[in-house]
Amino acid sequence: MLVLNLFIYPAVLVVLLAGAGLLVDRASAGLVPTPVLLSVGAALLIGATQLVAYIPAIAPASPYVVLAVALAGFVLGRRRAAAVAGDVRSRPLCLLVPLLAYVCAVAPVLLAGRASFSAYLIVSDAAVHMIGADYLIRHGMDFSHLDLSNSYGQTINAYYNMHYPSGADTLFGASARLIALPLIWAFQPFNGVILALATGPAWLLARRMGLRGLLAGAAALSVTVPALVYGFVLMSSVKEITALTMILTMAALCVGHRRWLDAPPRSVIPLAVCLAAGFSALGAAFGAWALTAIIVLGFVAAGELRAGRMRWGHLAAVAGVGVLVTVIAAWPTWAGVSGSVQVAQNIASTTNRGNLTLTLHPALVFGIWLWGSYQEAPAGSDLVWTQALIILTVIAALIGLVHLARVRAFALLGWLALMLLVWLIVSDYVTAWAGAKTLMLTSPVVVLLAWGGVAGLRASRLRVLAPVLAVALTAAVLVSDAYQYNSTELAPTARYEELGSLNARYSGEGPAIFTDFDEYSLYQLRDLDIAGPDFRYRPTDLHDITTGHGHSVDLERAPPSELLAYPLIITRRDPLAPRPPSAYTMVWQGRYYQVWRRRDGAPAALAVLSTQHGAEPACRAVRAIARTAPAGSRLVAALAPRSIRVHLALSAAPAGWQFQQNGLSMTAPGTLRAPFSVPRAGVWELWLQGQLMGTVAVGVDAAELTRISGQVGGDAAVPDIAGPFHVPLSAGGHTLTVRRIRRPLAPGDGGLAVLSGAFLVPSGPAGEPSLLSVAPARWRTLCRRPLQWVEVVPA
Repeated sequence: MLVLNLFIYPAVLVVLLAGAGLLVDRASAGLVPTPVLLSVGAALLIGATQLVAYIPAIAPASPYVVLAVALAGFVLGRRRAAAVAGDVRSRPLCLLVPLLAYVCAVAPVLLAGRASFSAYLIVSDAAVHMIGADYLIRHGMDFSHLDLSNSYGQTINAYYNMHYPSGADTLFGASARLIALPLIWAFQPFNGVILALATGPAWLLARRMGLRGLLAGAAALSVTVPALVYGFVLMSSVKEITALTMILTMAALCVGHRRWLDAPPRSVIPLAVCLAAGFSALGAAFGAWALTAIIVLGFVAAGELRAGRMRWGHLAAVAGVGVLVTVIAAWPTWAGVSGSVQVAQNIASTTNRGNLTLTLHPALVFGIWLWGSYQEAPAGSDLVWTQALIILTVIAALIGLVHLARVRAFALLGWLALMLLVWLIVSDYVTAWAGAKTLMLTSPVVVLLAWGGVAGLRASRLRVLAPVLAVALTAAVLVSDAYQYNSTELAPTARYEELGSLNARYSGEGPAIFTDFDEYSLYQLRDLDIAGPDFRYRPTDLHDITTGHGHSVDLERAPPSELLAYPLIITRRDPLAPRPPSAYTMVWQGRYYQVWRRRDGAPAALAVLSTQHGAEPACRAVRAIARTAPAGSRLVAALAPRSIRVHLALSAAPAGWQFQQNGLSMTAPGTLRAPFSVPRAGVWELWLQGQLMGTVAVGVDAAELTRISGQVGGDAAVPDIAGPFHVPLSAGGHTLTVRRIRRPLAPGDGGLAVLSGAFLVPSGPAGEPSLLSVAPARWRTLCRRPLQWVEVVPA
């Protein structure tokens, strides 16, 4: 699976983009520069998949449309294809630089050696793009049949039926489905390829500054993966990554205007499809960055008119072709332009910070941040080095400004100035969430300007300093990325594979209640019409069974009649979690999940007594519910298993480990020793609660049981559960040991390692909740027993 995800799928995608790029090249009189051929091809395929999705009847044909476009390009552009192959052979950097950018983007998954995606706990927007890409390819932009009472339908409706930009999603969905690849595992490599495409235009811009060879390649790589951009890549911000590639491609085409502006009007097609793709991927908000290219071209055209090198008729024809292609290629966006504008305004004005804890520091624009998270300020020596390197970047950028003016690169200088102006204006207008996106899209511009300083030194008497500055700039960016690579959180592969198997096993049997907080289940269980009571979009008919977004779900708090509409309930395997109502029988159990099916004809309970999970309810409460039971009914109680809690607060924790709200934070290597006692000899199941991304060795009585890593849940504030780990124990006292192991080169080694709790239950049925049914007159038998709930069940 890993080879298919990280190597075969990207290779197929690149071939598709190459074919589409050749088709654009043929349509535009063969004037597409080789370094931007793939990014222009991506723009064309975004437009094509958007148009197909706009017509729901043909939406499922999107993968074949993408294939047909690519084949047409290779057939019609076979001569150019041969020329491109010759260019690549003569300039191997054309392949090496994008390959390095791709490897940077997928490094956490590649070096973990398993299918996954990064920045798992930062934000769940990637889940929306996964279900959106899947839905648009299967159903197109037809939302009439969605069930808006449940989380899946509400999520699709709230985004894609409200003109949320979907250009990147349709290309993603079509390309991955072409080789039947699950979107959840294709998402990271797709983002990696789209980011790598930006190295082509960045290389052209670096050459315009006067850089050649290795210096141009290093500049292109640095411009593509500065610290904040890399952070956005790790959290799979596909809209912004796609927009960045289109912005840089448009800049390269504008700076290279002499190649095509005086050519036949159709030579504007590459620029037009990039404009359209930017609007499709980012929505109306892309207009701010589109203006930079349009204004630069406007000044260039004005100069050409004054010099007599261009006629008004030719300019009008170029503009006409450009507008026509932009409108057609982004028609779904223009057709819903009022909604797209509304989405942009909502994002710009929202007070919801998303995953941001603080407004991002403006210094991130320099592309250097020697810390594991761009949301936190560096400290200690990392802060000193960060400040020193930022000062160096500022000096380099000032030298770059002087150099660009000296070599009369006015088109490039104008574009850089306009991009910085857009940043200043937009940042002043928008709130923190949109401000972060604007900062990210501006960072490559500042890094590019700093590389202008390298070009300036190389053209001066101080040329010996140019390689030194180049090494410093490259190292500063890559080391910044390495910090984030080490701290990223990777999605748990085995757990999602198990969810995917449930989707195949129970497809069409929903709607299903999902009690675990993990919004990526919306994709993995997409054919079950999932209702997540603790999701952002909660089912409308399940009330008061959770205290909020990401909090625990207590089904016993729901009026029993509300559950009648749900044939299935999917729960996380956790012996201390409340068992679903007695009307449901467990039909499947895996390592991570349990599936419960409602028995045919099972009536709703007449009343429910909810207890604190595993507590002994007061006899008066049991008596009160028994008195409500009509003749012929039964009392059914869920008996909690006997459990042994390990008291972490009484344990010997290493210096530096701290107890926080979510548990014990294991910030450095060390070993926790926690005493506990079991009442009888036998095999016990050990369960751990927390977020354990880094490697942790777990043992009992000095014997290591297992090593855990990558065991993380859907939200950093909601403890995940790992287990069971079977251990034979004698009656009496024992010691649990939890040891944090550091593997500095491993992805996620600097990520979360928080232990929230540990407990043991007897192995086998005794460690699972069980049901006890008694006549109402025998209610006293339920007193002084650990219960999860009590129901009054009709005959």
